[in-house]
Amino acid sequence: MWRSQLGISQEELAERADLHRTYISDIERGARNISLESISKLAAALDISVSALFPEEVPIRKPRISKSNGRDRNLVDILLVEDNPDDVELTLQAFKKACFANRMHVAGDGAAALDYLFCRGEYAHRRPAEYPQLILLDLNLPKIDGLEVLRSIKAEKQTRMIPVVVLTISQMFSDMEECRQLGAETYLVKPVSFERLSRITPQLNLCWALFKPAGTQLRNIRL
Repeated sequence: MWRSQLGISQEELAERADLHRTYISDIERGARNISLESISKLAAALDISVSALFPEEVPIRKPRISKSNGRDRNLVDILLVEDNPDDVELTLQAFKKACFANRMHVAGDGAAALDYLFCRGEYAHRRPAEYPQLILLDLNLPKIDGLEVLRSIKAEKQTRMIPVVVLTISQMFSDMEECRQLGAETYLVKPVSFERLSRITPQLNLCWALFKPAGTQLRNIRL
């Protein structure tokens, strides 16, 4: 265990990570699911990388699926609006590495994103009630640019409450003030990674679902 190897007590780790000692104890004995925010806090407190604390072979419990519709009502479905195939692949890899079980749909341009959201064109068959719970939106999009997509999302009653995270290549993001005025929650510097996503998760108030990789045995997360 990382904590034991470093000679750190549960109390000291809890203080370093700003978490309750019983929470640490529950994690170590496998009695509690762990949030993205807590994973980041624990990794920082132990001075190790997130990947070292949470390797791919260590699973977190599967989400409980609602019997009514086969889906967990708290499961976050994600719409990624990105036209760069390399950035799409990096984002999908980041989610896979972090063991996310959340469903993701990719729209390659602004027009496709709006068609998906409003059940038009090739998405006319999609059930209108099944909106994504999070939209990751690049601004430099073909056909309809990201600002116009954001403006359309926030203008409609059925979509305006969906959190939108704007994707950008730099922290020096000149359009962020306009995005905030239009209703975007925050921005995320590309490429999307577990660490960057975990920093903005608390303000989005979302429930992430993690999966157990195939062929592994259930173990406790080793702190």
